[in-house]
Order: sequence, then structure tokens, then C-alpha cells
Amino acid sequence: MGLFSKDNLLAWCIVPFDACERNSQQRAEMLQRLGLGALAYDWRQKDMATFDEELQQLRAHDIRLSAFWLSGGDPPDAQGMWDDPQLGAALNFIQRNELQIEVWKMLPEKELDAIDDLEARIDRAAELVQIQAKVFNDLGCTYGLYNHGGWCGQPQTMVEIARRSAEQEVGIVYNFHHGHEHLPLMPDAFAAMLPHLLCVNLNGMATQGPQILPLSEGEDDAAILRMVADSGYSGPIGILDHRPDTDAELSLRQNLAGMQTLLRQLGDEDALATYQ
Repeated sequence: MGLFSKDNLLAWCIVPFDACERNSQQRAEMLQRLGLGALAYDWRQKDMATFDEELQQLRAHDIRLSAFWLSGGDPPDAQGMWDDPQLGAALNFIQRNELQIEVWKMLPEKELDAIDDLEARIDRAAELVQIQAKVFNDLGCTYGLYNHGGWCGQPQTMVEIARRSAEQEVGIVYNFHHGHEHLPLMPDAFAAMLPHLLCVNLNGMATQGPQILPLSEGEDDAAILRMVADSGYSGPIGILDHRPDTDAELSLRQNLAGMQTLLRQLGDEDALATYQ
């Protein structure tokens, strides 16, 4: 399986951002129709009641639930996780279905930004991460730091927190659509994240322009793909919707077409053949 082969792709940001507001069955049917075999599940509070239906429909359509996004706050201790209804719902879902998947979590930016001393801020972030990571690690899941802008989403921040959380299984999920300001730091920043990377979510990247673009519509897209390939990264690649005014199927089709355009530019005929 090649890095950019179709069977190494997963769909991301297609639940709350889908203009068609598909239900679980319709979403699984869409992914099957597109030939995408994995979903990283993002959600909102209204989706909590259909977690199990989502899993059942994915399994019925041969789609793998590869990752689960975590919402909610950060507890001061392991018992505090149960005080947050969203974290509790996610934990219960994973536990009762005996899922061994990745969980993706943003850091609590508001709390951490209030800590002026940088070392103390990183220590507090690592403390919170290790508390939650242990709970999910004990269930067989891997905990992923998810960049969403700000100090918490900077590559060097996530690398240092992952390093200080080495007692637990903590990795990094890197989203290019939340990393426009990181482009001048590449490829060094990507190389620093590499030992910790669990997933890389691609996006059309333009220095000036919309945050979300289909692949191949940004001037840096081919260079980014080449950088990722040259780095030695071998994990999954995410393509996304994240356009609430657009049918998620259209967004995914545009990204699949854009990926093929980029693969032609890179001369990756083996990966390109998997899209036929």
C-alpha cells in the first residue's frame, strides 16, 4: 500500500460539515460509493445518540472507523473525565464496543494560554494529556494531539508535549488546513513531528485565500505532497470536507480528483493506478 494510494485514505470532517446532513446509513453508503475505506469521526452533541448506529452502518458497508474526535473539557484527574458528559459519552462508546482506535483531542487553549510561564504551561498541558491518554491507552487506543491553531497547535508545542508524555502512548495528528502559518517552518517542523505522527490530513494550501480548498487548488500542494513523501512518513492520509455549504460527497470527489492531479505531477503512477 503506497502512501497516497486510495486504500490509505480516510475521510475527515464530513459529519457536522455536510450540507446534505446525511444520517449514518447515508454517510456509510457515500463512503462506499466513493471507494473510501476509513472514516475519522467528528461530531457534535446532537450526534451522541447515534454513535452506535454510526459504527453499525460503517461495519455493514465495510468502512473502518479509524479515529474518533474528542470534544469536551479537560479534567484535573482521571475521575474527572466522567464529569464531562461529552468525554464520558465518547469513553463509554469506545469501551462498550471494545474499539482499539485513535482518539484525537485538541488541547485546552483557554486554560493553557492563561499560564504565562512557558515551562509551566507545557508541564500543565503534558499533565492533562497523560491523564486522558492513560484512560484510553488502557482500552487499547492511541491518543493523538490535534492541531487547531494558536499556541496549542504549533508543531513545536505538540512535539514537546508528546515528548513529555512519553509514559503514555501519545502521538500527533497534523491538519494542514489548521497550519497555513506553519508553511514557512516546513520541512523542519514536519521532520520534528515525524516520530510522533499518527495521521496527516491534507488540504489545498494557498498563502492568500480560503482556509479550505480542494487538493490541487493551492499553489503549494504538490510541494507539500512531495515533502510528506520524502519525509518517510508512512501512516494514513486524510482528505476532508469541512465546507458546511457544500455536499460532503462533492467535497470528497473534488479532493480525490485533486489527488490524482497531484500524483500525475509527482509521477507516482503506482498510487495513481489505485484511483482507477
